Amino acid sequence: MRATVSIRLPEELKKHLDDIAKETERPRSFHVQKALETYIEDFADLRIAIDRLRDPKDEVISRKELNHIRFSKVNLPD
Repeated sequence: MRATVSIRLPEELKKHLDDIAKETERPRSFHVQKALETYIEDFADLRIAIDRLRDPKDEVISRKELNHIRFSKVNLPD
């Protein structure tokens, strides 16, 4: 099921959207939908990251520790 949503855009943003739609031969709604999907996924990832940072039971490690863990698992040829 699809819903219709109306938005107001600054003229410059609308021009960019029109240019992309013309270049890709896709409707503006396609690009707006894809942009919203990406934004919503990124926002969900951000919420998870913030929740993990606030959780005292979730250990935070330094970049140095992370690299040590990552590279100690790599099997380098002799």
